This record gives sequence, C-alpha cells and structure tokens, in this order.
Amino acid sequence: MAKQDYYELLGVKKGAPPEDLKRAYRKLAMQYHPDRNPGDGEAEHKFKEINEAYDVLKDDQKRAAYDRFGHAAFDGSAGGQGGFGRGGGGFEFGFGSGFADIFDEMFGEFMGGRRGRSAGARGADMRYNLEISLEEAFKGKQATIRVPGSIDCDACNGTGSEGGVPPVSCPTCGGNGRVRAQQGFFTIERTCPACGGAGRVIKDPCRSCTGTGRVRKERTLEVSIPAGVEDGTRIRLANEGESGLRGAPPGDLYIFLAIKAHPFFQRDSADLYYRVPIPMTVAALGGPLEVPTIDGSRSRVSISPGTQSGSQFRLRGKGMSILRSSQRGDMYVQVQVETPVNLTRRQRELLEEFNKEGSEEHTNPQSQGFFAKVREFFEDLKE
Repeated sequence: MAKQDYYELLGVKKGAPPEDLKRAYRKLAMQYHPDRNPGDGEAEHKFKEINEAYDVLKDDQKRAAYDRFGHAAFDGSAGGQGGFGRGGGGFEFGFGSGFADIFDEMFGEFMGGRRGRSAGARGADMRYNLEISLEEAFKGKQATIRVPGSIDCDACNGTGSEGGVPPVSCPTCGGNGRVRAQQGFFTIERTCPACGGAGRVIKDPCRSCTGTGRVRKERTLEVSIPAGVEDGTRIRLANEGESGLRGAPPGDLYIFLAIKAHPFFQRDSADLYYRVPIPMTVAALGGPLEVPTIDGSRSRVSISPGTQSGSQFRLRGKGMSILRSSQRGDMYVQVQVETPVNLTRRQRELLEEFNKEGSEEHTNPQSQGFFAKVREFFEDLKE
C-alpha cells in the first residue's frame, strides 16, 4: 500500500513554514494520541504516521530530500542516494528513536519546555533571614523587608528584545532547539549552538538588560508573620524570587524566622518559663508575688509558706499563642530562694535566736532527713 503524502497527512501545503507544520502536527497528535484513544488500533497507526511525517518535515535536510525524492529518499531506493532509513543513517520512524520527540513536541510547553532548552528556565528561589522578638512571635507582625534580586526589565517587558519585540524562530534549527549532523552511519542530535536550545533568537537585544530580560533591583516587600510562629519557621512568598530568563516564571522567596533570646522568658513550644528570685522570708512565710506576662499584663502568684527553691507555679493560658488557633499555652513561674547576704548585727542576732528556737527536724525537714540517711549509709559501711 502506497504511503500517503506527508504534507497531505498533516494537512498543510508543500511550502508551509515550520510554525504551520508544528501547529498542524500538535493538533493531530493530540487527536490521535494512544492515551486519548485506548484500544483503538486505527488511531495508533494514524498517530505513528503523523509522527513520522512531522519528524521528516521539521528537519531541513530531510525535508529537502523528501521534496526531491519523495518517500524513496528514506527507503534506500532513491537512485543510490543512501536515504535516511536503517541502511543509510541510523534513523528510524515509529516508536523507536522518535517516540521521545512525540512527548517533547506535544507536552513540552506544558511541562517546562523540551529537554535541553535553556530558555524558559524558572528563576532561582531566594532565602531571606528575618529576626523577630519573642513578643512579635506572640502577637504576629507585618514586617517590611528589602530584598535585592532580579526583576523583569521594564524597557523590554522581560522579553530581552529591544522595544519588547517578540523573538523570532531560530534559522539554524528551524525553531526546534536541536540540530542533527550525519557522521558516517550515525545521526547525532545536539543542542542548537545558535539559540542554546531555545528555538528562538533575539535580533536586537535590549540595551537596558543586555538581552537577559531582567535587571538587578532592590524590592520592598510586606511579610505577614502569624501569631505563634516558632524559631526556624519558613514562610514562602510565591513568585517573589529571582525573575526567570526572558520572561520565564520567577522563583519563590523563603523567609526563615529566627526568634531573639528574651531576657526573662524561656520558651518550650507554646509554654513559657519565668524564673524569679524570692527572699527567704517570703519563701518561709508565704505571700503574694506579681509577675509580668508576655502579653504585657501582670499576674499574681500566691507563694505558699515553706516554698522551696525550684518550686513551680502554673498560670494557665498565659503562655505563647498557638499557631492558627485562638488558644495559648501556659506560663510556669519557677522560684529560686535567695539566701540573705550583708547582714547587720541585729539581723544576725535574730537569725541566731531563730536557730536556737524549736527543732531543726521540724523547721528543716529536708536537710535533716538527708543527713540522717548519710549517717545510716556510713554506719552500714562500718558493719
């Protein structure tokens, strides 16, 4: 059965430019793709035929050979020309060497461009370190930051072309981004050296950005920091990173938060710890103690008589904000009993009188109990 003419198969005229060939191919490839026609052998055969036709016509050398010799240029019967078939240069149609090109042509623009293309490369992600106070982490904050980086060039609207004129199809590769060279029995495909694999070239580069489509500039951004963030929290600002090359999508900006050490509060997740020294008399007799809280208010703690150093008092709901919640953690007040220093003569006399009064076992049960155990330990060693 005679093969159908490649131009008729794609529905284009013989002198059609590369753009019309590509447009016609994509439309037919999407229509007859096996994934859209599961189990349809006729559609699969049609899909192979249009892929074969396009693979020939998109290549300048193969297209010239086809225009001169027709299908005979590829089956070895073109008057000893050698052709492009298995015996002539290693090229193979169908689902062999051309299968990957099917997905490149059909889905390349939807999945980041064809393999090897440098144009359209997404801009780089950026990192910004921001230090905030514990109070700001508790309340949340609208922070203003200045970020150096690349943005789209205003003069060319990010195209890299003077006046924003769209790039043209690369004459070297015909817009494919790849070129093929015949070396003996092998056909070698490589990235087009003229366009770097982009498939398009800029005739007149923009003077402001030298053709890159982006310029260096410091930007001012607003960052919303929610209440309850913790040290090391990362906030992503989509599309605020480096601009892409020649109008490609920008990267993202990541804000990494660091919380400054607080002079009074220590944080453990949503809980706060506040260590406070209290006089020996308050610890012995008990009494009220007023402490500050992270929200700027004050709370009162009742110190029980006989409180020991290291005791904790819990204030419910006085800790840090909990991220994405209306609740708060707790605050723990840790007391440290302070031993009096620089005593006056009268104070010393009073303490000596206190020491003589009553039983030490009654007033100092912990120390008396500890030393009693020590004595028992050594007595057991003697036995």
